[in-house]
Amino acid sequence: MAPPAADVDVQSDVPVQQATKKSVGPVPIKTSTSSRLDGPLKYSGSLDSYEQFDVTKVIGREFSNLQLSEILHDDAKIRDLAILVSERGVVFFRNQDINIDDQKLLGERLGQLTGKPETSKLHRHALSNSKRGIPIDENGRLDDEVSIISSEQNRKFYKDRYTAFSKKIASHGWHADITFENIPSDYAILKIIQPPEDVGGDTLWASGYEAYDRLSPPIQKLAESLTATHNQPGFVKVQNDFGEELIDQNRGSPENNGLDFRAEHPLIRTNPVTGWKSLFGAAGQVENGWINGVTERESEILKAYFLQIIVENHDLQVRFRWNKNDLAIWDNDYIGKRQGNRVVSIGEKPYFDPNSKSRREALGLVE
Repeated sequence: MAPPAADVDVQSDVPVQQATKKSVGPVPIKTSTSSRLDGPLKYSGSLDSYEQFDVTKVIGREFSNLQLSEILHDDAKIRDLAILVSERGVVFFRNQDINIDDQKLLGERLGQLTGKPETSKLHRHALSNSKRGIPIDENGRLDDEVSIISSEQNRKFYKDRYTAFSKKIASHGWHADITFENIPSDYAILKIIQPPEDVGGDTLWASGYEAYDRLSPPIQKLAESLTATHNQPGFVKVQNDFGEELIDQNRGSPENNGLDFRAEHPLIRTNPVTGWKSLFGAAGQVENGWINGVTERESEILKAYFLQIIVENHDLQVRFRWNKNDLAIWDNDYIGKRQGNRVVSIGEKPYFDPNSKSRREALGLVE
């Protein structure tokens, strides 16, 4: 068993870069679970010498040859990488040689160098953890701070969703990571160690920034005033149906406890690294939840519309086909067989800053 993240020496002599901004309205109150940043961070250009390209216009970037092991201990480059991930939504790397300890270190450093709270460590997934007995390396090692992304395990627990005869529609798979936690993730790193044996297994990501920008101004204003309850009843169902033990305490933050798997977050979230607004309470994470302060019917209508924005606008999505040892930093499973190790860093308490801008506003793309 690897030592807990709190015992790993990952402190840096390089301070977190902080920016200042003018406040023209109410701002969120700082707490121990808030981002330590005073404003958005700026990319310094330290990664410009590496070959890279934008996969689509609004989301995704791929580095053609960079090995993350080469920059793992360079704080300036890791901070810039975190900023790029926050700006582009997801960044891809091919055929990576980093091991699981490197992956965990990277997961911690991305958030630490961009202002995540001191209390936020690596996530310990309630279900996809060492208790399932799936090793994370060739030595049979088990580790609660690594989520095993196993299509074999998913078919066992969620049979109706992972069979060749499933009647679930594609939109069912859209979600954001662990938003049922009071303090959800900031960055996630998935390395595929067993790619599909046949075709399939691609993963899609969608830009929450662009989804927000696709809303009309009146709907933007409405969404900014609302919160949503994110709910995940599936884990307790697996516990009851299969007798699986769940992690119920300190899942990466002292605030992530219990077996409710339910949390209330702003419908529109401000990313502290970019200062941009994104549509946060949409798709799978609120499928079993609801939008607060409106009627049940209104909640269902809004949920359906926000999901439609994500699913039907293909130009705000990016698709990635996995090969062995490919890695993405940021979710959809499929019919087939693959396995990967995911490290998820816990971030800050989600908030909405009324002074924040949309992606289009920040980049000067508003017509």
